[in-house]
Amino acid sequence: MFDVGFSELIVIALVALIVIGPERLPRVARTLGALLGRAQRYVNDVKADIQREVDLDELKSIQSTFQDAAKSVEQSVNQVGEELHSAGESLNQSIAGSEDVKPAPVAETTVPATAAAETPSDSAQMDLGLEPAPAAEPATAPKT
Repeated sequence: MFDVGFSELIVIALVALIVIGPERLPRVARTLGALLGRAQRYVNDVKADIQREVDLDELKSIQSTFQDAAKSVEQSVNQVGEELHSAGESLNQSIAGSEDVKPAPVAETTVPATAAAETPSDSAQMDLGLEPAPAAEPATAPKT
């Protein structure tokens, strides 16, 4: 800020000593130091306030950028959702239209079921210490 060298400070101190006097010089130096400290704190507070305002402006611009990006993403998601919905409706309509045409009958195939494959053998149950299962009774149709 000021270009003051050591020799210039010595000259200022000697002039102050002569003008103020040796009795009041320490009190004046303390007062001058306190005032300089207050001035430095004030300047630092102003700098901090300015920096906060600059940071706030940057944050606001970042926030608006993110909001714009979020809106564009939301619009694209809504657009894709509408496309999926319309595609689903067209598929439902095509399925409803194909129900009018009856499908060809499918040939039925029967698989023979064996009782031996379904239950373990009696000898295997005896080896495990289990009692053999009772024989299955044939199912009868209910009488009406």
